[in-house]
Amino acid sequence: MTNPQLGNIKNGVPQGSILGPLLFLIYINDLPRVLDVNTATVLYAGDTSILITGLNKRDLDESIVSTYQKINSWFQSNRLTLNLNKTQYLEFRMKYFLKDCVKTESNQKYISNATEVSFVGLTLDSALSWKKHIDKLTGKLCSACYALRHIREVVWKDTLRSVYFAHIHSLLSYGIIFWGNSAYAKKTFIIQKKSIRIITKSKPTDTCRQHFINLEIMTLYSQYIYSLMVHTVQNQQIYAANSDIHNCKTRYNKDLHFPVVNLKRYMDGPYYSAIKIYNHLPEYIKALTFDLKSFKRTLRGFLCQHAFYSMQEYYDSKGDFS
Repeated sequence: MTNPQLGNIKNGVPQGSILGPLLFLIYINDLPRVLDVNTATVLYAGDTSILITGLNKRDLDESIVSTYQKINSWFQSNRLTLNLNKTQYLEFRMKYFLKDCVKTESNQKYISNATEVSFVGLTLDSALSWKKHIDKLTGKLCSACYALRHIREVVWKDTLRSVYFAHIHSLLSYGIIFWGNSAYAKKTFIIQKKSIRIITKSKPTDTCRQHFINLEIMTLYSQYIYSLMVHTVQNQQIYAANSDIHNCKTRYNKDLHFPVVNLKRYMDGPYYSAIKIYNHLPEYIKALTFDLKSFKRTLRGFLCQHAFYSMQEYYDSKGDFS
């Protein structure tokens, strides 16, 4: 075995080196400092995402152009090159807004305006409907169900359950706090029920509710509630209780306080939905919020036992919790 030839490296580090990722993060660590206060930078490994906000369309367009110019200047000063073929921008908007997007140019090349982008495994669209993400997710779930069906005659039910958690539950639970409240999520729930029927060898017309309970598998909506509530308890500092807003000793004094909003898209989002779901939890579960381990165990048992088939079913069943 011959030794590799040694050479001087004037710029950068060898690809695949152990120190490479750490040195790269240190190198680009000051990038957020050159941007305006109305921008937020998300640095994840070699990917950089910049969130830009504006009070109106004109301010937003000006911020986009200004941010792009500052990024280009920073890249040139640090001997880096912006790869335009891998650079896109996505403008979040309501469906009724006009689609007149600002153009950003570099060396007579335009950054393409995308209708959807992939961000750490989630597919974001301009309306935040999560349709594109769920469409891709259902394709993966169907493939997993196909594999599950082909092995069910040669393995035990416990093995099928383990395969379910490895190849279906892992897909369903990833990022569910963002897309789990979407109207399109019902498509994934249909496939989840199909996988349960495969495990239990049930007929396509059989109900799955009792099978969910027996297998101790949470339904899609129960998993959504569980994931969002765990996230809420782990980030209690970003929420305000009613007692923080007023001193009135009401029966809802310890519930989380709703922000004043009118936009339905915001109400369907994880922050507002977390408050609504938390306030509907049984009191004995809410009392465990300062003991995360007990909270997770008790909440999971509660959700497995009830097997909610929709979020409305969860809200309507508040008085029936036992």
